[in-house]
Amino acid sequence: MKSAGPGRGTNSVNLRLYNERTLLQRLRRAGEASKADLARWAQLTNTAVGSIVQSLEESRLIEPAGRRQEGQRGQPAGLYRINPEGAYGIGVRLDRTSIETVLIDLGGKILAREAHDLLLPHPDQALALVRKDVGRMLTVLDPAQRRRFMGVGLAQPYNLGSWLRELDLKADFRIWDEVDFGALLAQAVEQPVFKENDGNAAAIAEMFFGVGREESDFLYVFIGAALGAGAVIGGESLRGSSGNAADLGLMPVPPSKLASAPAADRRWDILLSRASLNSLARHLRHHGIAVRDHADLETCVQSSSAEVREWLDDCVDALVPSIRASLAVLDLPAVVIDCDIDNGIVSELMKRVDAGLRLIAPESRQTPRILRGTFRADAGAIGAASLPMFFNFSPRADVLRGRPHPANLEIANA
Repeated sequence: MKSAGPGRGTNSVNLRLYNERTLLQRLRRAGEASKADLARWAQLTNTAVGSIVQSLEESRLIEPAGRRQEGQRGQPAGLYRINPEGAYGIGVRLDRTSIETVLIDLGGKILAREAHDLLLPHPDQALALVRKDVGRMLTVLDPAQRRRFMGVGLAQPYNLGSWLRELDLKADFRIWDEVDFGALLAQAVEQPVFKENDGNAAAIAEMFFGVGREESDFLYVFIGAALGAGAVIGGESLRGSSGNAADLGLMPVPPSKLASAPAADRRWDILLSRASLNSLARHLRHHGIAVRDHADLETCVQSSSAEVREWLDDCVDALVPSIRASLAVLDLPAVVIDCDIDNGIVSELMKRVDAGLRLIAPESRQTPRILRGTFRADAGAIGAASLPMFFNFSPRADVLRGRPHPANLEIANA
């Protein structure tokens, strides 16, 4: 399923590739479907669908799922489904305070994981860690599975050296803005690497394996150490000119009124200074509560202390108008909310955001549906691992044009 190069027949080859990916998407959403179902949904002839289904089955991307037993006259229709063993991808999630690597199959199941809870080190040290982790992941696959390995996805915040005051981090990450870690990683592991903003990558995971099975248009908001976000429109990830479309974390908001907030030196702050787990940890430490690591933060959230509720009030106060402003521009019917921890915080955020959006809903505009994210703490890593799957199997408009997606920076093997 490689894209055709320029030359005669390119359009027909691209159309065939696009139709193959459309049928894969339909199967992901439906779970199971017959050839007749697929032909009707894709508006293709039975002959065309039969040829594509045969090709996908030979490639092991789909598999038979028995026959439909009810509501049929004559011979029951044969059903097909996505074959989880049809493809594999590795995802590397880099964050300012952690590194995580996972191996997933085409069904989105995590098969192996490595995690490092540490302040992001020098790129050389990080590369050594990740190289070992990717190597261990590849040993999980047997030779036949290795032939269906699609590559490595890399998800990281852009501009890692920025906004350290807002994130309460006393570190210098500026060197990360001077290196192309994806290129270094591709050379180190000798595999193609697909790079993306971490917020967009998590939104792609949600689109490919989560709520995107039923929703084609949504704003995705992920509260982690910082705040990641992305927008899915018409089943495609919105990127913008620099890959930072829907970067909700940089939405201008009034400075926090919490005593723990950094001193405001200007009229406006940015959302991630108030709606992030780092801002929660900062508030807890201000009140003398020890937060040494992720586990401590989870324990504090579970206790639902007064300090956690104070942060929630401040977070939602800034988050609600930011979401409303984004929806005014993007016109999306749903908002997906997820978080690096749960212990009740996602449900509380969903409830408060819904109430806040209803309170400020403008005339003639409905309040969006608020949906729970699928992956929680795994969103970033699965998002990274989704990238090879997404760029190889998603029916993006770029496929029809015969051009790679701007984010599909596949780097040739070293």
